[in-house]
Amino acid sequence: MKIAIRWIINVVALIAAVLLIPGIYVEESSAWVAVGVMAIILGLVNTFIRPILQFLSCGCIVATLGLFLFVVNGLTLWLSAYIAYNWFDIGFRIDGFWPALWGGIVISVVSFILSMFVSDDNELGQR
Repeated sequence: MKIAIRWIINVVALIAAVLLIPGIYVEESSAWVAVGVMAIILGLVNTFIRPILQFLSCGCIVATLGLFLFVVNGLTLWLSAYIAYNWFDIGFRIDGFWPALWGGIVISVVSFILSMFVSDDNELGQR
């Protein structure tokens, strides 16, 4: 159940990024499928590749007081869109680094806000 809720949060955050950021596109014919599959790919990239990127850029993250994490988020979004568009022929694409960076920021903010409304299992046990 927790995975499904996180997936729905990612879908909503991706839709917000598509609507707000010029340069992030979804083909109209398969919009819901594209965003749903993109949310799965983004989740997998965030699970397996993002920690490696954070480790490799640890010095930059510390030097910028954590602001470089936005760049890492943008790169993972860009990589996810590349995988979705080129490997799986999903109609989700991003036109360059800057839309990916701004899209990563929008996705981070929307995911954070929506996650505030979802209670963790750990919190339920402590109440």
